[in-house]
Amino acid sequence: MTPISLAVSPVAWWQPAVDLAIALVLSAAIGLEREIRQKSAGLRTHTLVGFGAALFMLVSKYGFSDILGDSVVLDPSRVAAQIVSGIGFIGGGLIFVRRDAVKGLTTAAAVWLTAGVGMAAGAGLWLLAVVATVGNFVVMLGLTSLAARLPRSKHAQSRLRLSYSDGRGVLRQALAECTSRRFAVDELSLDQPGQSRDTGTVTVTLLIHGPGSIGDLTSRLAEMEGVLTVSCADADTEHI
Repeated sequence: MTPISLAVSPVAWWQPAVDLAIALVLSAAIGLEREIRQKSAGLRTHTLVGFGAALFMLVSKYGFSDILGDSVVLDPSRVAAQIVSGIGFIGGGLIFVRRDAVKGLTTAAAVWLTAGVGMAAGAGLWLLAVVATVGNFVVMLGLTSLAARLPRSKHAQSRLRLSYSDGRGVLRQALAECTSRRFAVDELSLDQPGQSRDTGTVTVTLLIHGPGSIGDLTSRLAEMEGVLTVSCADADTEHI
C-alpha cells in the first residue's frame, strides 16, 4: 500500500479504517473465548490489545508521510518491534506463581498472539490475520482434548482436595491408600483450621505424584466411610 497523501483518492482514506475494523473483530473473537473461560484477561483486554497494535501499525505506516523526503528516511518496522516488546509487559502481568504452580501462561500467550493479529490487520495482511485467528481456536479448542489424552508423567503433580468427618481416622486411611497405589505425598495443607471445631468437617489439600491411576485413587477415596467430597486437578498446568 502506498503512503497516504493529499493526492490520493478519497476512497483510499477508508483503508486504515477497514484495517482497524478487521483487527477489532478478530481480536474480540479471541477475547470472547477467554472471557467465556473466565480468564484474567478476557474480551476487553484482548480487543484493546489487538485494536491498539493495529493502530500503532497504521500510525507507523501513514503517520509520517508528510515529512518524508530526500533527507528524511523512516523505518516503519521499528514500531512493530516495539509492539512486540511492549506486549511482553502485559503478558508478564498475567503470569503468577502460587506455591509450585505457574498460572496464566496460556492467557499471556493468547494476548501476545492477539497483538500479532492486530499488527497483521494493521499492515493490511488480512488473510494472515484471519488464519492466525483460526489457528488460535484450533489450539485452544482442539489441542485441549488432545493434551488430556496424552500419557501422564509419573512426576506430574496432582492437587487432591478431600473433605471428611473429623474423628474417624479418615486422613490416615487416605494417606495409606495413596501409598498403596504408588503415590507420594509432597505436601499436605489444612483448609480453614477452625472449621472442624464448628462443623465437624475437615478439608485438606494434598499434592501428590506417582505412576498410579489418579482416577482410580479418587474413586476409592470417595467410597471410604466418612469422606464427604473429593476432587482432583493438575497442579502444574493451567486449565485453558
